[in-house]
Amino acid sequence: MVRVFPPPPRAEQFSELIKKRVEEAKAAGGTRETVTVDRNGQQIHVDVIDLPLSDLYLNPGTHRIRAQRSHKPDQDQNLDKDPYGEAGQDYLRSLLQAMPSDPDLRDPAFDKLKEDLREFGQNEPGLVTHHGVLVNGNTRAVALRELGKQSMRVGVLPPSFTQADIDAVELALQLRQDQRRDYSYVNRLIAMEEQAALGRTPEQIAKEFRIRPATYHQERWILSVIKELNDRSASGGGVALRLVDWEGAQERLKELQRLYVKLENLDRDQAEILKERRLAAILLNFSKTDVRHIDEVFLEEGYLEEVLPAELADSGTAAQPESVSIPGLDLDVPAASSAVSAARALNDRILRAAATVRNTTAGVPDSEKASAQALLDQATEAFDKAIDKHGRDARVRKRKQLAPARLADACANIDQCVIELVQARTSNSLDEEAFDEAVLKLQGSLRKLAQQAGRGIPNPGDGVSWLLAAVTAEGTT
Repeated sequence: MVRVFPPPPRAEQFSELIKKRVEEAKAAGGTRETVTVDRNGQQIHVDVIDLPLSDLYLNPGTHRIRAQRSHKPDQDQNLDKDPYGEAGQDYLRSLLQAMPSDPDLRDPAFDKLKEDLREFGQNEPGLVTHHGVLVNGNTRAVALRELGKQSMRVGVLPPSFTQADIDAVELALQLRQDQRRDYSYVNRLIAMEEQAALGRTPEQIAKEFRIRPATYHQERWILSVIKELNDRSASGGGVALRLVDWEGAQERLKELQRLYVKLENLDRDQAEILKERRLAAILLNFSKTDVRHIDEVFLEEGYLEEVLPAELADSGTAAQPESVSIPGLDLDVPAASSAVSAARALNDRILRAAATVRNTTAGVPDSEKASAQALLDQATEAFDKAIDKHGRDARVRKRKQLAPARLADACANIDQCVIELVQARTSNSLDEEAFDEAVLKLQGSLRKLAQQAGRGIPNPGDGVSWLLAAVTAEGTT
């Protein structure tokens, strides 16, 4: 749902200042600078004026740092209570100049923007409400303040704009491809969810975000999984994972969704187990290439179960009910299999441990964090061993299949050669000498193949027996 924020302090006085500045700009004559914004498909041109930076407020509802707000839950709660207070505005400032994947670090992209403003000045105006809350240009405002600038050029939205209108304008401006800093991945997911809550269709949202409708549905699936995992990480009380913890996992989550959809219709339980295993590996910071090794063969061969420590292997040994009753519907549906429950139980322990270790608020004892870190280390070591063994086995299987695959390709080429030979004869265009020379090369290649195929195979199959007999009949062995 759209969060409606109260007017900031001195809202009416600042609104009067804006009116005077706009009137002065109109009275000055000449060509006035304007910004074009979209409101429900209609283009509106708003005047651009110069306003003191010290009086502008950073937008507590900006989508640019929506996920990052959860980095420090106590400060996030304070921001909700007093969005325009000094503490809340300072928290917004720190997030706007921080890396999306790790808000404790300063973002090099912010410093690049700052240097650009230092050298070239403010090229594009920002955008504010009639109360002085920045809609577009929050990051630029922070950078300009660090540079010691006193004012900022901004377009002013009409007082009739609702919070939904303001959010739509921000999205439209930020999603343009000429922006210097894109929304982080999770913030884009949140923005899509909010647009859906406003009643917009998947097709409309996909067009706004410049993606295909199928990609939109993929992104919504990913956000629902992230939220589910965050909730599970808090089961039993205590701290929970944050949205910001999933920044940087975009490609791994997308690959998971594609594989899950592929397997779901074939074997729902296998799809669920694979989802749990891959999500655990993502949370343990395994690379994209490592996570890919967690596939159907990984599950069927039980690579992880072979190396799991006893204290982790018994995570889901409790008996599971055969069915689950749906309250209010008087219906029973099959419960998850014991294998699925075990995979979820292991993942739940990893989720809770990760939430404990990544907690940035005071109150979690060091002993509890140390215990959680030890569990994560055990899980990481087990996954690393399992993935490595599967990778080595996969390379062996690939080597075993290389020779048959090459021969299959050769057969396909010979079949194509037959077709082209017929066509050449029909058009009387066959180069017989070149063809004869090529057949002799084939004879030599078959001789070499027979020599190698006959070695070390005490009981050759029908194919190899035929090959040996054929070259023997020609006197070539």
